[in-house]
Amino acid sequence: MSINVTLPPLTLVLGGARSGKSAYAEALIAAHGGESGQTYIATAMPHDEEMAARIALHRQRRGEGWHTVEEELDLIGALRAQPPGRAVLVDCLTLWLSNLLLAQRDPEDEIKALSEALPHLAGPVVLVSNEVGLGIVPDNLLARDFRDHAGRLNQVVAALAQRVVFVAAGLPLFLKDQAP
Repeated sequence: MSINVTLPPLTLVLGGARSGKSAYAEALIAAHGGESGQTYIATAMPHDEEMAARIALHRQRRGEGWHTVEEELDLIGALRAQPPGRAVLVDCLTLWLSNLLLAQRDPEDEIKALSEALPHLAGPVVLVSNEVGLGIVPDNLLARDFRDHAGRLNQVVAALAQRVVFVAAGLPLFLKDQAP
């Protein structure tokens, strides 16, 4: 995938499952380059064979040249630890949210803390997140809570981002572009 855009300080890439959002976000970071390199903050943990296979596929697709940080809960700490000017990809916010819920941490407190940290990061950041609000209302409380928290998380990050891109079938649709 060839992309020729300048990265603003904060980009949100949304999409459904298997929409191409991760590949698009990786291409954004790769096109940006940068003297300080690029970091991939992975929030997924290989809790089963299927997830381990997905993680392996992502690693293979992005290839060499990425510094990878695996962090399932302390996303803010992982972001703050990056060197100034380094382009950072977070994949993905909804997996991070799932991890928070499973760890019985208050998602609203974590979303607030993330929203306070994002404007002060030292390099361009691309955040990937699933858009889960386009389907039917889930039939159980945990799934409804997840969907509601994910919707609020996406809205908070989208409000802060200079660029928001929705990806469907591998094609980007720019929802917001206030980049210079």
